[in-house]
Amino acid sequence: MTITIFVLSLLGAMALGVPIAFSLLICGVALMLHMNMFDAQILAQNLIEGSNSFPLLAVPFFMLAGEIMNAGGLSRRIVNFAMACVGHIKGGLGYVTIMAAVIMAALSGSAVADAAALASLLLPMMIAAGHDRSRSAGLIASAGIIAPVIPPSIGFVIFGVAGNVSISKLFMAGIVPGIMLGAALWVTWWWLARKELVQVPPRKSMLEIGVAMREATWALVLPLIVVFGLKFGVFTPTEAAVVAAVYALFISTVIYKELSLKSLLPLFVNAAKTSAIVMFLVAAAMVSAWLITVANLPAQLIALLQPLLDSPRLLMLTIMVITIIVGTALDMTPTILLLTPVLMPVVKAAGIDPVYFGVLFIINNAIGLITPPVGTVLNTVAGVGKISMDEVTRGVMPFMLAQFTIMFAMVAFPALVMVPARWFY
Repeated sequence: MTITIFVLSLLGAMALGVPIAFSLLICGVALMLHMNMFDAQILAQNLIEGSNSFPLLAVPFFMLAGEIMNAGGLSRRIVNFAMACVGHIKGGLGYVTIMAAVIMAALSGSAVADAAALASLLLPMMIAAGHDRSRSAGLIASAGIIAPVIPPSIGFVIFGVAGNVSISKLFMAGIVPGIMLGAALWVTWWWLARKELVQVPPRKSMLEIGVAMREATWALVLPLIVVFGLKFGVFTPTEAAVVAAVYALFISTVIYKELSLKSLLPLFVNAAKTSAIVMFLVAAAMVSAWLITVANLPAQLIALLQPLLDSPRLLMLTIMVITIIVGTALDMTPTILLLTPVLMPVVKAAGIDPVYFGVLFIINNAIGLITPPVGTVLNTVAGVGKISMDEVTRGVMPFMLAQFTIMFAMVAFPALVMVPARWFY
């Protein structure tokens, strides 16, 4: 009965058009009334404590770093460097998109920010060169969702806080799977674009490649700082977010000189607005998470899934399918906040490594950003690229299927995640 009230109150509020954060609060109130323990003070206390977390400080700083990187010229220089390296190959603009997306993923951790930057910079070039508009937009959208998988990742921060899992280990474990997602896009683009008749840019000379690399060096150094800093314990993930924001600010204002002090205010305001939305979602979800624990929902779910606990792979497959279904209706952050408190006890009961589960769970939620009808990244690419949502959805399908294939391969072979993860630890 408790599970039914939880699901119906949440879905009912969402069906009425109530924003996700307030739907979570309504769900919490419904559970409290059902358990005859409604107390406004408890509700307020859990709401405040939900966002009172040091690791969550990483979220606004990574948001700010992404805003500064896109406005300060770092993203553009990364695209220029990728263009100089592989732009001359047949279908080169697609490879540029994938290469730039992987590099930018190691800078911002935000799928929406990366997809918006790639769409504004590369989509007009791909269309002008003769690539199919729908397919080009689909590639950009699917490349953008690598950002939550390769560190630094806002998704890993939120999952780590919600599931009490080491964020540093999640960051390290996400490196190789993120690259594998990019490789899947590379192969899929090669197969789809091999017969296209497009205008190929001339090959850049070694001097031009050197110039492009020199201009992008300051941007390319940041991922190395973050990864090595975390691996060798120089700073925590939260401190890494501060380092990324300060570094991006310094490079954009002092080295590249593309940002003035006057232009910084809108960037700070945008980052603050986005962070406020995420943090309020986290706070509201923590109310539901506390009530989920009090109502003993995880134990009820473990009882339901008892036959699968002896088969971790089958359990992971079931969880991945459930997450895919939820991801078609909910954005990444609320999905993480809703499912993590419920699923984590089940995962631990089955003996599944929480870091391994976290990586696959975030990959699944990242792909959910390009699954219709909600698909936040699909909407972003459609808006920035000024094309219809139907076109982007049609173009993203083969790339989305390739990424799902990689995810299910990791379900079948956990070593694909854990072997390189242990090396990076």
